[in-house]
Amino acid sequence: MVSDRERAAFEAGIKLGALYHQFVGTPVSSASADTLERAIGAAVSLQPCVEDVRVELDRNQMTPNAFGYSEVRGTMFHVEITTRVGKARCRARLACEKDYPLMSLVRCE
Repeated sequence: MVSDRERAAFEAGIKLGALYHQFVGTPVSSASADTLERAIGAAVSLQPCVEDVRVELDRNQMTPNAFGYSEVRGTMFHVEITTRVGKARCRARLACEKDYPLMSLVRCE
């Protein structure tokens, strides 16, 4: 049997992995980043077990191409998500560490 805590951790990991793979490559600019952050957060928050999600994109990495926009790279993400299953709550993060987009559990209770 899987505990609520284990399931909350699993759900957080699944949500971050899906977010990463769904949005990498999305066209973005400094002018549209706020809108994209809100859209990503709104989309993820619709999924089961999601209690809270915060999305920030590193605008310093947005270098316009010849057409005036950049593409989302994994290293641009700073995302925190909180999932809840029963009474268990888990917070996880997707952030750049040592030039790598790393997903990690922050706290499970």
